[in-house]
Amino acid sequence: MSTASPDVIDTVARRQSEIHAPSSPVVHFDASAPLRLACQQDLAPFSIAYETYGTLNPAKSNAILLCHALTADQYVASRHPITGKPGWWDNMVGPGKPIDTSRFFVICSNVLGGCMGSTGPASINPKTGAPYGLDFPVITLGDMVEAQARLMDHLGIDQLFAVIGGSMGGMQVLEWASRFKDRVFAAVPIATAAWHSSQNIAFHEVGRQAVMADPEWAGGNYYAAGKVPRNGLAVARMAAHITYLSEEALHRKFGRSLQDRSSLTFSFSADFQVESYLRHQGSTFVDRFDANSYLYITRALDYFDLREGRDGVLANAFRGTKTRFCVVSFTSDWLYPTRESRRIVQALNAVAANVSFVEIESDKGHDAFLLDEPTFHATVRGFLNAAALKRGLNGSAESRP
Repeated sequence: MSTASPDVIDTVARRQSEIHAPSSPVVHFDASAPLRLACQQDLAPFSIAYETYGTLNPAKSNAILLCHALTADQYVASRHPITGKPGWWDNMVGPGKPIDTSRFFVICSNVLGGCMGSTGPASINPKTGAPYGLDFPVITLGDMVEAQARLMDHLGIDQLFAVIGGSMGGMQVLEWASRFKDRVFAAVPIATAAWHSSQNIAFHEVGRQAVMADPEWAGGNYYAAGKVPRNGLAVARMAAHITYLSEEALHRKFGRSLQDRSSLTFSFSADFQVESYLRHQGSTFVDRFDANSYLYITRALDYFDLREGRDGVLANAFRGTKTRFCVVSFTSDWLYPTRESRRIVQALNAVAANVSFVEIESDKGHDAFLLDEPTFHATVRGFLNAAALKRGLNGSAESRP
């Protein structure tokens, strides 16, 4: 019987500590208040881990909820407790930044199904005393948003000044705006879509199959054995990461340059820089993310379709909305291309919603919303300033350094 290597044991220990005792604040909802899921199961008890930045004003009218993407978490503007890296949106969130924490109270929670303190497949099943594994119910983005709404109730925030997010986060923004029309003053869905395309479902299925084909996955019960399906999860991450970039960005960064060598090795080692880069992305990802969480969250993305239950008409999701929208896309994003954002805008226009739309010129692909894009930053800053003025919030982020 083989034993786990020291690096795997250390990886499991660090991740487990954040799953069960996160470094961030966490709210525990007990069994008396179950969360009814789309699959018609009740989840109870459950926990939501979150981070906050800035100060909530006495009227509780300056709160912004940030919704994270597939592999991110609540550490939007603070160092990650496992990797030690800066927050995933550190260039956007902070004093004087486009999402100005000297003006706004910013909240970001780890999604339901995640692995950084919110209840997910790696959490303890109260019925068995062991991790849920595949006994965890299949969840939807709507379930994630319902859990976030419970968190807002706990914080005493009746209406959010804004809900902002990119990619999967943008889908959560749309869910918020359709489910809780009276609780969202402004919404900024970025680089996103109103439903998952067959192409994106296909990419996710490749990733899931890579995870499940890894013998260390152990039918989803790798926790008990102290194992990690590193190879499968790394391959899933490598495949997904390609979709976050553009051909132009890959060519500019790597071209056909060789990795630490002057000629081809005529082997299957990483001859090219782009191969080495993807391998690095895969190997570092498994140190901070749970494989089963990856399965569950990608499945939630695939199930997302805002037309569902609305006679197949997207506009019906927003009928009666008073929310102010700013929809943002990027020219080189082929994962959620601009046409997806235009569909959202057209649906909002069909119900006479207050909507603005900006397509940002960029060659950085889908991940452009996470990078230094001055036009994008200016767009978000300007929209929030205008919405704050309409809301009656004092001050302007533009006047700050």
